[in-house]
Amino acid sequence: MTRLCWRVSVVLIALLLIGSIAVAAPPTSMLYKVRSSQSPEKLRIVFDLDNVPIFNVALEQKPHPCLVIDVPASLASDVKSKLSFKDQFVKGLQMEETKDGLVQITVDLIMVPQYKVFVLKNPNRLVVDLDKIFEQKTERDIIPGMKYTSWVRSIGRGPVDAKIITLNPRDGLSLKPVLSNDAIRGLEELSAMSARVNAVAAVNGSYFAHNGEIIGLMKFNDEIISTPSSVERTALGLMPDGRMIFDQVGYQGSVTLPGGNVVPVSGVNRERGVNELIVYNSYYGPSTGTNDFGSEYLLDKEGKITAIARGNTPIGPDDVVLSVHGAAALALADLKVGDRVTIHQTLGQLWDKAVYVLGAGPMLVKNGDLFLTSTVEQFPADIAIGRAPRTAIGIDKDGNLLLVVVDGRQPSSIGMTLLELAQFLRELGAVDAMNLDGGGSSELVINGEVMNRPSDGKERRIGDALAVMATNIAN
Repeated sequence: MTRLCWRVSVVLIALLLIGSIAVAAPPTSMLYKVRSSQSPEKLRIVFDLDNVPIFNVALEQKPHPCLVIDVPASLASDVKSKLSFKDQFVKGLQMEETKDGLVQITVDLIMVPQYKVFVLKNPNRLVVDLDKIFEQKTERDIIPGMKYTSWVRSIGRGPVDAKIITLNPRDGLSLKPVLSNDAIRGLEELSAMSARVNAVAAVNGSYFAHNGEIIGLMKFNDEIISTPSSVERTALGLMPDGRMIFDQVGYQGSVTLPGGNVVPVSGVNRERGVNELIVYNSYYGPSTGTNDFGSEYLLDKEGKITAIARGNTPIGPDDVVLSVHGAAALALADLKVGDRVTIHQTLGQLWDKAVYVLGAGPMLVKNGDLFLTSTVEQFPADIAIGRAPRTAIGIDKDGNLLLVVVDGRQPSSIGMTLLELAQFLRELGAVDAMNLDGGGSSELVINGEVMNRPSDGKERRIGDALAVMATNIAN
């Protein structure tokens, strides 16, 4: 009986030893080298092992995207546990041994590319291929006649994230410029402007100054409320029948005095400069905001002078103010209260018919061909050169409107050059297209939701917007 118990005890001890040996057995592989190669199209990471293991792969978010590979192995003493990459898709990788005999490899991704993990033999290698040439497109209808597309693609140099709205004007959809705070002066977030006018969607519009003044041409409800510089730049015209037109547009304005003398207008609704005559109307704000170094003539809607002041003249709903300095002030010096003057302004025979005009530029596509006019329109380098967030508008051969916002200046989207933007608009089917303001202003809002990632990290306060209005939706 004693001998039987002793034998049973020996067997039990042996089984326990075998079990402990199985648990404590060394990993089946040794990872002794990590190497990589990069090209515009692909990043390859190679792990050299002494034998080919069984591995597990998972794409996780924690909180950024990462590729996690579990390998039954241990790390050789001279293998670095962390590596970094100068790449638009991959930030780096780290490796650590876990308590259950695995090496966990984590590839930290800036953006998720197409990937493949596989083994090669002779010699034994675990290979991770990250393909950087790819595209992902999702589409959905917002309302009848309006489609939203999110389009992420890699062009080798990095990812580009574009948001696109396609509109069919025949379904009761139209565009309308919107001023921040309903005035030229001042700034406002795009989402607030969109909500205030009950827009279905909106994008940023013209260039603007720090105080909100529009830099470029704008016509609002048949009234010119901002003028371009001496260089004719591209503008969008919205005609009474709903058509859109694109072209370089100039402005001519003058004031005819009682004696017949004609004085040229230097601009509309912007800060008055030396020797200039600036026309202010109620769209500018409650007053001209000018200094006392000039003269100002308040006109009623019939052109009669009702008051003369030095500066910062209040502007009523139907008032116009002629603000002059230097040579222009001398030309108007004989005017007195009660005199009548005539203001003449024109954008040309066709553009005078437009209900709304929004200037920006340069032109991107004309009559179906690439037609980049940044040099002719004398745009500065910060707009004309390099990749940046971009906003554009175009029209296709069927009359559908295209609104495009491209993110930039961030790892998830490197932005586009103007040429790339023009090529992209043409790829979308645009026969005519123009560039709008970009950079941190580039933004798309749909039903109050910001759809892209503004490069400032938040909404920028801007001067104006283009809103999508729907007459086929009950308010």
